[in-house]
Amino acid sequence: MQIIANVGIAKSNAVIAMSEARKYDFDKAKTLIKEAHKAMIVAENAHMEIVVQEAQGVQHEFKVLFMHAEDQMLTCQTLMIVAEEMIAMYKKMKILEEK
Repeated sequence: MQIIANVGIAKSNAVIAMSEARKYDFDKAKTLIKEAHKAMIVAENAHMEIVVQEAQGVQHEFKVLFMHAEDQMLTCQTLMIVAEEMIAMYKKMKILEEK
């Protein structure tokens, strides 16, 4: 659940960051993306603990919930990349509008 909860925080922050960038509030967008990255680190560390345990021979029963957590984590990682690109795009749009 730690993975899902933190990925949810990261995803929400990334989406809100794009919205703030669209309003040209780049400081808020930057803060939200930083918070998204912090939450993703927590999720990725929780995920890595499970992967390391399996590599060390610990047998985990396959759970659909873990598969869902991984799916959410990978989707959010992609969304965060897109969000950062969109923020950069909005910054360039603002510069062009000001000319």
